[in-house]
Amino acid sequence: MSKYKRKLYDATKINDFRELVNRYTSLYSDKIAFEYKENPNSKEHIKITYKQFANDIKSLGTALLNLGLEKKRIAIIAPNRYEWCISYLAITTSGMIVVPLDKSLPDNEIEDLIIRSKVEAVIFDSKYANIFSKILEEKKSNLTSYICMDDSDKFTTLSSLIFKGQSLINNGDTKYDNVKIDNKEMSIMLFTSGTTSISKAVALSQSNICEDIYALAQMTDIRKEDTFLSFLPLHHTFESTCTFLYGTFSGITVAFCDGIKYIQKNLAEFKVTGFVCVPLMLEIMYKKIKKGIDEKGKTKLVKNMTKVCNGLLKVGIDIRRKVFKEILDNLGGKVRLLIAGGAAMSKEAIQGFLDLGINLLQGYGLTETSPVIAGENDRFKRCGSVGFPLPGINVKIDNPDKDGIGEIAVQSPTVMLEYVDNPEATAEVIKNDWFYTGDLGYFDKDGFLFITGRKKDVIVLKNGKNIFPEELEILINKLPYVTESMVFGRPCDDGDYKICAKIVYNKDYINDTYPDISEEKLNSIIWNDIKENVNHKMPAYKYIREIIVTETPLIKTTTQKVKRHEELKLILGEA
Repeated sequence: MSKYKRKLYDATKINDFRELVNRYTSLYSDKIAFEYKENPNSKEHIKITYKQFANDIKSLGTALLNLGLEKKRIAIIAPNRYEWCISYLAITTSGMIVVPLDKSLPDNEIEDLIIRSKVEAVIFDSKYANIFSKILEEKKSNLTSYICMDDSDKFTTLSSLIFKGQSLINNGDTKYDNVKIDNKEMSIMLFTSGTTSISKAVALSQSNICEDIYALAQMTDIRKEDTFLSFLPLHHTFESTCTFLYGTFSGITVAFCDGIKYIQKNLAEFKVTGFVCVPLMLEIMYKKIKKGIDEKGKTKLVKNMTKVCNGLLKVGIDIRRKVFKEILDNLGGKVRLLIAGGAAMSKEAIQGFLDLGINLLQGYGLTETSPVIAGENDRFKRCGSVGFPLPGINVKIDNPDKDGIGEIAVQSPTVMLEYVDNPEATAEVIKNDWFYTGDLGYFDKDGFLFITGRKKDVIVLKNGKNIFPEELEILINKLPYVTESMVFGRPCDDGDYKICAKIVYNKDYINDTYPDISEEKLNSIIWNDIKENVNHKMPAYKYIREIIVTETPLIKTTTQKVKRHEELKLILGEA
């Protein structure tokens, strides 16, 4: 990649999370690190400085060490909140191993993962008090310490431990200062998406994540003046690395969202300048923006002004945010940067945000790679791509076909140590120092990486043709009433596949646009749109032959990735 430079900015490299916490006091001491409200209706904003954050980390770390937990595994489970962040860094900077758990898991799966991970302590939100009361009574796990983030009569509270730790420090306790961090050892254990029986435990070191932070800092201009809204679950590496760890490395303010339905309100009241998200959310947001423009009869005006703005951009004049101020005000008025990853996104939506003057960066990564492998940077973008490999990360396309499409493999200091207690699974994905992602993709002539889909999801027809579901789903999702879709192959008696699509529509949009429409008529309208807007743009072997129409959302992980296998079992009657 001679033409498209990976590195745009100079960055400081940190080796472990102790060095990260040191930045909090040396660079950002009195700046606001976190901002949140006690509840959605509260007018009062609670603000935490970086100095207080660093003190709370050290105090909690000291208390945990005095509970005899050094080198032990400690689980965290809670919605996104300040106490989650204290716990994560207190654990990891004290020589312990953090095990973040998915806050949306049912009780039985939480219990299974507590047992599987062999944790000896857990820090949890009060909404999980009942399940931990049950685990305490059953005595099936290794748990010896139960720590509640809220007031509790039954469990030790996090606030009491922070207070105790501060008292110990004031009386000369130096256990925390004396801990030596090995940045190459497992410090974070993360479970991949899926049921507990098939989920794998990913072992990451502090060095893995710090290398990713260093690479990101050379690509993207995140400023200490920024406020990022945190709403993707923190247990997932995309949110924890990009918003929490890389964000606080850069000195931003992290604002905790009151809930998905409050995002638009929170954007304004927290004066949010950016956020990390999945494409599904941005697609929905873009459709709402577009619908609002259409309803005000300003479609032609916006289109003409976009041409004017883009023309002026070519000579270095940027008036987009002034011209489209009314639209941007609906997003809080301050949003300047969006970072998206996890799935494909339509070129129309990507270009739509860029046209408004919002810097939208697409990226790609996996839990096993800490997570970001590739991304666009502030200067070099290509619609439809996920950018190019980050500095220090090597990517190759293994066994490419005639179109250059093959499995994406990664060689990088950000690659996981192993799947915990699973050498067979580790050997399947790490071969000769290369990590094989299971994703298919290709590089264009300029070095931009394009993802075509998961290797296991490709539909291979009898004639040898490959169909990538995501390619068709992008076209389907552009239909204004479609919320999401899933393309799949229905097995036929002759051993081939019929290409089908399950389409989830927006009920409010349908009711507004087609009042009192019958199910039969709705299916007919959607089927005609599929033929016109999808099939006619594809060769015949990619034609969608059958559709399922529903208002019920697809089964997804907490990071909004469709669980294709579970959906397919449901569709084929195997659930």
